[in-house]
Amino acid sequence: MNRILKILPFYLLIVFGCNAQDIEPSDFIPTGYSEFEKHFGDLNKDGLNDCVLIIKNTDTANIVTNRFDKKVDRNRRGIIVLFKNEKGYQLADINFDCFSSENEDGGVYFAPELGIEIKNNKLYFLYGHGRYGYWKYTFRFQKSNFELIGYDSSSDRGPITMSETSINFLTRKKLIKENINKNDEGGEENFKETWSDIEIGNLIKLSEIKDFDGLGMYNY
Repeated sequence: MNRILKILPFYLLIVFGCNAQDIEPSDFIPTGYSEFEKHFGDLNKDGLNDCVLIIKNTDTANIVTNRFDKKVDRNRRGIIVLFKNEKGYQLADINFDCFSSENEDGGVYFAPELGIEIKNNKLYFLYGHGRYGYWKYTFRFQKSNFELIGYDSSSDRGPITMSETSINFLTRKKLIKENINKNDEGGEENFKETWSDIEIGNLIKLSEIKDFDGLGMYNY
């Protein structure tokens, strides 16, 4: 019910407030949230630039003092996807809090940094973790939802890639590339490839993800 109340303002705006062509992407941001990032690109293959808004909760209770005695905003982030059409924008997908704060405590290293990319009609979420590697989620709009169709990750030790993982949720295939020279600091990387089948029922929907940090791709 709370989520319905959050999105009611811009539904009322569409129905009663103004013409569709006058609505800006920022008009879709619910009460209690602010715009964190904005990205444009074609996500539904119609040649028009759709909009992806990364939003952030503004609850002051989540502004805390970290272990360095510095005030940080630990409010979580979410996403709104808007399709562009000849009349303006329409809501395509929404998830209020699937991303952690950019100010999470990374321990002895910085916390993973979230990057957004729209390319080839797909939506990518890339978590970069510096010398430790990265992981990337690939979503595509299909069956009226944005569904997770791919996952890629690299486990690194500084400049050396220890292993790489790639999962294709459409073909149900998983590839692991392991560097068999990972303990040779001066040697060239030499990868052994291992393919396997994965078991999955329905594809994961962007709107249903509670926390990207808890997706657990190692389960596949």
